[in-house]
Amino acid sequence: MPQPTPAHSSRTSSRSALSAPSRPSLPFRPSRPLPTHATSTPAHTPVLTVTADALVVADFGPRTRRPRRPPGPYRRLLATPGARAFTAGNLLARLPAGMFSVSAVVMIAGTRGSYALAGAVTATGLAATALAAPWTARLVDRYGQARAALPATLVAALGSLALLLCVRWDAPAWTLFAAYAATATTPNTGGMARARWAHLLKGDAGALHTANSFEQAMDELCFMLGPVLAAFLCTGLFPEAGTLVAVVLLVTGMLLFTAQRSTEPPARPRPNAKAPLRTPGIPALLVVCLATGGVFGATEVVTIAFADAQGHRAAAGAVLALQAAGSCAAGLLYGALKPAGPAARRLPWCVAAMAALLTLPLLAASLSGSLPLLALTLLVAGMATAPTMVTTMTLVQQRTPRDRLNEGMTLAVTGLLGGIACGSAAGGWTVEHVSPAAAYAIPVTAAATALLLALLSPRTPRHSLRDAAHRN
Repeated sequence: MPQPTPAHSSRTSSRSALSAPSRPSLPFRPSRPLPTHATSTPAHTPVLTVTADALVVADFGPRTRRPRRPPGPYRRLLATPGARAFTAGNLLARLPAGMFSVSAVVMIAGTRGSYALAGAVTATGLAATALAAPWTARLVDRYGQARAALPATLVAALGSLALLLCVRWDAPAWTLFAAYAATATTPNTGGMARARWAHLLKGDAGALHTANSFEQAMDELCFMLGPVLAAFLCTGLFPEAGTLVAVVLLVTGMLLFTAQRSTEPPARPRPNAKAPLRTPGIPALLVVCLATGGVFGATEVVTIAFADAQGHRAAAGAVLALQAAGSCAAGLLYGALKPAGPAARRLPWCVAAMAALLTLPLLAASLSGSLPLLALTLLVAGMATAPTMVTTMTLVQQRTPRDRLNEGMTLAVTGLLGGIACGSAAGGWTVEHVSPAAAYAIPVTAAATALLLALLSPRTPRHSLRDAAHRN
């Protein structure tokens, strides 16, 4: 019988090994020593065994997980206890700020057939707000947000409802002015949110910069979505729908916001600090706010007129929304960064960037006359708006005593409102007497004026800053 070849022998031994009963596995000790890092800690030493004809390596050491990425600045900001609750309520109450004026214009013009009457009524409400808002903010500082802001909101809501009823029942024209003037008691919701952040983040300049950028982005978001929502409700349902929904959102949001008492800044019944208008550095900032408001007012009126001249008046809202979207995105990016240097030194650079970028819409309207190109340039130009406003509000917070923080920030908003009114008037006059394209020089002029004022404004002395910090 022929002898099996070595190959046959190996296959035979393999079959016998597989068919044989398995024996208990014995520890296998490698002939070579394990690496130093493995033998230094017995808990991490792998176990080597042999089962039948298989080598098994088992490692019972702890598993190391990949380290998680640290949370971003906005995630850390909203992780502050109570921050998400008051932010949600404030955002709900802030959205109607971009709805009331558009709703009033559409409602009055649609029922009375007069845009002149609608514009006069809204202008009266703007002037009344400029006068009443600082007094409302002073009451908020003295008696607290819940005790002062909620009653003021209810008075403003009654004024809007009175306007709705006067329009609905064809009341005399003077009643429209009286009703809309009552809405001037609407509290500065954005200022109250910034006051809460200043209270929660005291001493943390980086986190406060992120909070101010976040609030500015929320402002831009509300003024981007508010007019669109108001126009949709007034034209899609009935003329009074925009005002009615805005009142419900305002009251509901303010109820939710003021219910968060744990994050509310303490009331200052007897403030020891000076009024913000007499605080060093504040009057100069208010003048800069006045010129900056001229940029906003003129841009809005001129863009509507330019789109109307191109035969696309309905697209004006979308074009302005792109500008707000650019500002919103830039605000969030600016808050995620850590700008170097004090805010007083950064403000002229921010205003200079805004003035430079506003030349793009002027060139696009004058040279091409293309509405899509104009929309693109407004998107780019809007990216300098949020950094300018964030830096301005940071300076207002730094220079205003904590006892009067709401009043100081409301004065800044009042300056913006006054500038918006002046810019709207100047832009409208230029549109009628020159051309819509040439009227884009008005925002550039307003921005250049703001830059000149920012450069000429005196720096706050160091001892004044120390005194303000001591009072805070």
